[in-house]
Amino acid sequence: MSTLATRFGSNANLLRAGAPLSDDQIHAAAPSIFADHAHDSRSTRYAYIATSEVLAGLRCEGFQPFMVCQSRSRDEERREYTKHMLRLRHASQINGAEANEIILINSHDGTSAYQMLAGVFRFACHNGMVCGTEVADIRIPHKGDVTARVIEGAFRVLEDFDEITAGIEGMKALTLSEGEQQALARAALALRHDEGQPAPITEAQLLTARRFEDRAPNLWATFNRVQENTLKGGLRGRNVRGQRVTTRAINGIDSNVKLNRALWVLAEEMRKLRSN
Repeated sequence: MSTLATRFGSNANLLRAGAPLSDDQIHAAAPSIFADHAHDSRSTRYAYIATSEVLAGLRCEGFQPFMVCQSRSRDEERREYTKHMLRLRHASQINGAEANEIILINSHDGTSAYQMLAGVFRFACHNGMVCGTEVADIRIPHKGDVTARVIEGAFRVLEDFDEITAGIEGMKALTLSEGEQQALARAALALRHDEGQPAPITEAQLLTARRFEDRAPNLWATFNRVQENTLKGGLRGRNVRGQRVTTRAINGIDSNVKLNRALWVLAEEMRKLRSN
């Protein structure tokens, strides 16, 4: 089953499915992946390699795409070349309640190098996380044999998943006090909302579970509550002028990845502090 959001936040389309996506499905959500040449603004030094070719190479190595999105562009001429993102899983990484994912970000208009990140998809909430800055951040410029280096980078990310899985197990084993849970939510509010102004929602709202299994007081469940409520939005509150507002989902590629990674770092640092 697949789900297509025609508006991925305010600036992107997104498609995520429970089975590997076909080229037709990917093209419907993110046509820039199949651009057959670079944008005219690129010089002759720009090594154009279609993301579709890289995807074909990754598929041959056992990686399959389960999510795709593309940024919107106000410039019609760039719309077929704009930034896009794929989340892929390797056959060896699909197990349990979570699936490790490799996140591939690219564009064909020069706005992005090939970037590869580690991610985790949680089946219970259909929510994709992005792991923090200390592991699996690989950037490949548009020069030389890009396809081979991207495939090599994908396997380097796979090697980092042992460390990520160990960190997740550590989070699950760590019980937080109410004060520690509130501290994590308070830090998340500071990351999400402008400094110097009160957030329109409360720590308690970020800590509210959307499903029964997330009510546990361990760090992993707490992080998942905070992460999902922060990224998916939909929480009702009041702004600084007292007006009723509903928090927006954070779905633009850059802002989603940035905030997602920052939240992961918060949880990881709390795990490390409590483990010492």
